[in-house]
Amino acid sequence: MTRTVAIVTGGSRGIGRAVVDRLIRRGHAVVFTYTSDESGADEVLADAASSGAEVLPLRCDVTDADAPQRIVAAAEELGNLTVLVNNAGITGPIGPLRTVTDATVARVIDVNLTATIRLCRAVVTRWEAQERRDDRSIVNVTSIAARTGAPGEYVWYAASKAGVEALTVGLAKEVAANGVRVNAVSPGTTLTTIHARAGRPDRAAEVGARTPLGRAGSPDEIAAAVEWLTTSDAGYVTGAIVDVTGGIR
Repeated sequence: MTRTVAIVTGGSRGIGRAVVDRLIRRGHAVVFTYTSDESGADEVLADAASSGAEVLPLRCDVTDADAPQRIVAAAEELGNLTVLVNNAGITGPIGPLRTVTDATVARVIDVNLTATIRLCRAVVTRWEAQERRDDRSIVNVTSIAARTGAPGEYVWYAASKAGVEALTVGLAKEVAANGVRVNAVSPGTTLTTIHARAGRPDRAAEVGARTPLGRAGSPDEIAAAVEWLTTSDAGYVTGAIVDVTGGIR
């Protein structure tokens, strides 16, 4: 089959959903994962069906032992896997480091970093066994917290995202000879539900007001950068961390 397929983890809401929408319009079939947001997954599927796009929701905890194999197998059922977007991420409750539990730290690192490493490994292993193609791309969604450190909020989350950025740089160099590009998008404060799930629903508006642009970003503004990195327009870009932060550095 010649149809190109993209994987998007955490694709039922927020940035992930915006990425799914853009990759559909780009002409990809899309497999997206979600953990529990059935209504969001159904909405993505309905929107895709109305436009005739091929979309497969996959209920899957990205930390499960068999998750990488399940995700890649689902994508390959649809066509030629060419794009992986590692978007799924969690923060845990907002607070200083002394308040976080071991269980939260372990879960955040498992979801944000370990699962990303494992899915990257599964995908590049498949690609390395196949004939070279120059349209293969991995985009990892990180966070400006990787560089600010997020003191008093979630330094453990910041540390996990810093790990993703190191993975991005190193893997880009490792797989470049096979035509695979690996990049990351680093969002600043964005209007998603992640803030409410962390216990501060108004955080995006509060923090966004302190950026040079004076507002939080939208999921689609982040997704636009992700989309660009998957295209031939970014064909000479690899190992890059692209800031979409409203001017925060």
